[in-house]
Amino acid sequence: MPTAQRINSRLQLIFYVGTDDETGEAITQTRSFNNIKTDATASDLIHVATMLVSLQQHPLHELRRNDVELLTVS
Repeated sequence: MPTAQRINSRLQLIFYVGTDDETGEAITQTRSFNNIKTDATASDLIHVATMLVSLQQHPLHELRRNDVELLTVS
């Protein structure tokens, strides 16, 4: 039976910094925070992100959680 174990998490805050004049596409800048507790809930991460965003110059465009899972087949 295959199993998945979360072994690493990263929180990424993507900020909107402007618009490209030629293409009209959004210009973003990413801030990453590694070694997030793997058992942190979405609510926990949103709470922390809200506090971090208040310290930033640019508005938040997107919030991401990137997980790495170890897959094993028994």
